[in-house]
Amino acid sequence: MDLSTFYAVVSATCFTLVGLWWSALDRRRELLADEETRRLVGGVYLTFLLPGLMGLFAQVAPTQPWLWRSTFGLVSLVGAWSTLRLVRADRGPLGSDGSGLRGPFRRHRWVVAVLYAVIVLVAAAPELGGAVGLSGLQTAALAVVCLVVLAHGLAWELLTTTPDVQQRPLPSPATD
Repeated sequence: MDLSTFYAVVSATCFTLVGLWWSALDRRRELLADEETRRLVGGVYLTFLLPGLMGLFAQVAPTQPWLWRSTFGLVSLVGAWSTLRLVRADRGPLGSDGSGLRGPFRRHRWVVAVLYAVIVLVAAAPELGGAVGLSGLQTAALAVVCLVVLAHGLAWELLTTTPDVQQRPLPSPATD
């Protein structure tokens, strides 16, 4: 696949996922009720939004590497900073009511920061991708794919492991 096409698809997908995330939150407004959960919601939002922005910038001027390198680096620094803040804030004990439940994606959110760091490194020195036979933009593309996959997992966990969801009874099957 051509890198321009890849980044066009990634960008469109990420912005679509941002819109779907907003729809999910509209249906689950209780996720915005307390500060901790709002931060987690914002973390998922950024993990969809930032790769979308990178995808857009990768398409603006493909023949001008300084553009993708500078924007990927800047966007990834923002992503790493916000992710590390979430990781630090999320280290506290679980609440007695079960709040703060952490599934495998949330427990390993630090991987998101590592992926952003990889993108910063590749943006600063694209020749690093040559170590695995890829260009810098291709190496960044692999990290972006991983970010989107992790964002899906984080969104899933946030929507399915809150105490409200666990305490709510499942609907009974309809009978005819």
